[in-house]
Amino acid sequence: DTVSAGQALLSVAEAGAEAGSGGGSADGAAASASADGEVGGDAESSGANLIGYGTSEPKARSTKKRSFGGKHAAVPDAISTVTPGAAPAVPTVIPDAPLQPPTETQTPIDDSSKTAIGESATAAGNQVSPVASPLVRKLAKDHGISAKHLPGTGPGGVVTRADVLAAVESGTGMNRAGATAHVPAGTSPAGEPQSTAERSATSAGAPAPVGRADRDTRTPITGLRKVVSERLTRSRQEIPEATIWLDVDATELLNTKRALEARTGEKYSLLSLVARFVVAGLKKYPIINSSIDTAAGEIVTHGDINLGLAAQTPRGLMVPVVHGAGEMSLRQLRDSVSETVGKAGTGKFDPAELSDGTFTLNNYGVFGVDGSAPIINLPEVAMLGLGRIKDRPWVVDGQLTVRKVMYLSFVFDHRACDGQEPSEFLTFVADCIENPISLLPEL
Repeated sequence: DTVSAGQALLSVAEAGAEAGSGGGSADGAAASASADGEVGGDAESSGANLIGYGTSEPKARSTKKRSFGGKHAAVPDAISTVTPGAAPAVPTVIPDAPLQPPTETQTPIDDSSKTAIGESATAAGNQVSPVASPLVRKLAKDHGISAKHLPGTGPGGVVTRADVLAAVESGTGMNRAGATAHVPAGTSPAGEPQSTAERSATSAGAPAPVGRADRDTRTPITGLRKVVSERLTRSRQEIPEATIWLDVDATELLNTKRALEARTGEKYSLLSLVARFVVAGLKKYPIINSSIDTAAGEIVTHGDINLGLAAQTPRGLMVPVVHGAGEMSLRQLRDSVSETVGKAGTGKFDPAELSDGTFTLNNYGVFGVDGSAPIINLPEVAMLGLGRIKDRPWVVDGQLTVRKVMYLSFVFDHRACDGQEPSEFLTFVADCIENPISLLPEL
C-alpha cells in the first residue's frame, strides 16, 4: 500500500487520557495483563506501551514476609502501613550490638510490647524502656507494674529486677502490665464513669495492689524462734543427711503393753517402750550415738546415752533430754519420759534439761501423720521418727489380714557413717517393735 506524506503512523497518548487511534489494541493488552495478574485494572496503569516508554509505574503488591530466626524481622502491621507515594517498606534489621539507650529518634521495644505499637499504651509522654529478661517482665506483671514504663538502670537502659523491686517499694509504675491505656480509677476507657459492679468486674483476676500489704502482720524472729531457726538452718546447710524408711507391724507391741500393764498394774506409754528399744539399739550400734566435732575434724562416740525427745511446746519446738537413759531400767525410763513429756505442756525447762543430748526420738505420729524426713538436731548425727499407728492390710503367714502398722523414718549424718549401721539399727528397732520378746537377750 502507498502511504501519503504527512499521514500519522503512530499515536502515543498520555496516561489517563482517552485512547486515540490504536487504543483498542492497547485496551486489549491491558486487559490481558490484568487477567494474568501482573498489572491491576487501575486507570493509571492502562494505555499503550512502547519499548523504552510506558505509562505510570504499576502499583507494587505488598506481601507480608515472615522471618524464621533470621536477623530481618517483619514489621508489625500497626507500623507497616504504606501511604500513597511513599517509598517501599524496608525490613527492620535487628543489630548484633547491645541495645542502646532510648533517644528521641529511636525507641527500643521489647517483644511483649510489639502488638501495642500504635495503640494507646504508647501515648505521648510515656517513656518506654527495654526489658531483656522474661523473668523481669513476669515479676513486674505479678505486682501489677508495666515494666516497659520504668526507668532502666541496666546496661543500655535495660529494666532490671532491682528496678522492678524499687518500683514496688516506692509504689510507682502501678499501671497493670499489658494495659492499653492509663485510665483513672472509676472511669471506663472512654472516660465515662463506672459503676461499682463494673469496677469489681474490671478488677477481677487482676494482681493485688501493693497497698494491700498493709493488711499483713510482721512478727520479729526473736527468742526461741530465732534459736530454732538458726540451728535448723545450720543443720540443713552443714549435714549431708540421708533418710531411710521402714514400716512395721506394731500389733504385738500393743499386746505387750496391755499385758505389762495388767501384770504390774502400772501404766506404760508406747513412747517409753520404744525408747527402751532405741537405747538397746544405741548400745549395739554406738556410732549412731555420736556427734561431729567440726573444729577438730573428729567423730566423737559418746559413752553415755542422753536421749532427746522432740516436743512441741507453747514456746515452740524444744528437745528436752533424758540424761543417762542407757543406765535406766524400763520403769525408770518410763518415769523420766513421762516427766519430760509432762513439762512440755508448759515449755518450762531448765537449761541443763535442754543440753548434752546424744540422740533424738521424734514422735510426730501424735500429729496424725505417717512419716517425715526430720532435720537432725546438731551436733548429733541421727534421729528416729515415729509415725501414727493405723489399721492396714498386712500379710501374716501367707494370709492377708488387718494389723496395727506404723512407719519409722531414720535420718543420719553421712559424715559419721555409711548406710550399713543406720540400716541395721533401724531393722533392730523394728524387730523389737514387731516382737518385743526379741529384746530379752539385749537386757
